[in-house]
Amino acid sequence: MRWKKVIDHLIATDIGNRDSERLYLLYKSKRPDYFSNALNILLNSKNILIISDFPIPPSMIPETDGPPGALALALALEALGKRATILTQEIVKEGLKDFHSRVVTEFPNVSDFSCLVSIETPGRNREGKYLSFSGLEIRVRPYDELFLKAEKLGIPSIGIGDGGNEIGMGNLEIKDERFSIIRADELIIAGVSNWGAYGLVAGLSIEAGENLLKDYNEKEVVENLVEVGLIDGITKRREMSVDGIPLTLHEKIIELLNEIIILNIP
Repeated sequence: MRWKKVIDHLIATDIGNRDSERLYLLYKSKRPDYFSNALNILLNSKNILIISDFPIPPSMIPETDGPPGALALALALEALGKRATILTQEIVKEGLKDFHSRVVTEFPNVSDFSCLVSIETPGRNREGKYLSFSGLEIRVRPYDELFLKAEKLGIPSIGIGDGGNEIGMGNLEIKDERFSIIRADELIIAGVSNWGAYGLVAGLSIEAGENLLKDYNEKEVVENLVEVGLIDGITKRREMSVDGIPLTLHEKIIELLNEIIILNIP
């Protein structure tokens, strides 16, 4: 359906000029139905593990891209009668706990879940390291091990990223030491990883015939995260922006997604 193409194109908008558009077009040419396939995975899953945690070097303070999208997706899945658990580190949990009760920090048993989703979480490169695009090493827990286990168990997975060093970007098969080699069954490439999650929520809304995004307040969520200590991953400051882009622009993306939902729900 056309609305799927509209959504996947919108969320891949490269406003930050970080080369995500090139990656999107590359992957879209290889796997044109990836967005639809990702929606089907979520619709057919009952118990979903959502992982989001990207520490920014050299401070290793986690960034504000990822957790807001993880929360929006978790709330949407719960509204559809599914069970969604967010796995992250303690400081992020502190910022999300007022919005969702199932936020955990200990690695769970992968076999307990029917689907795994990563939103802006580092994946190792071919040398087993986690690198930023400035070449700095990222000290992060091996969340990608969960995806390797899921692959062996036949549990479907989705990766959402905007740069190339995130879990799922192994699908691109790009030979660059900064790129992750960790694959996912489906990959969502977005201009900002949060937007990838919001796009999936919009898609789920249209499929379900119910707007699951209209009550989501991104500003309130980001305020909470910044208050507990999270930083903008580009500016490396505690401020009301994500990936160097003012929050007002992020809110416009959500507004556009809401309009797409309204136009496509009978």
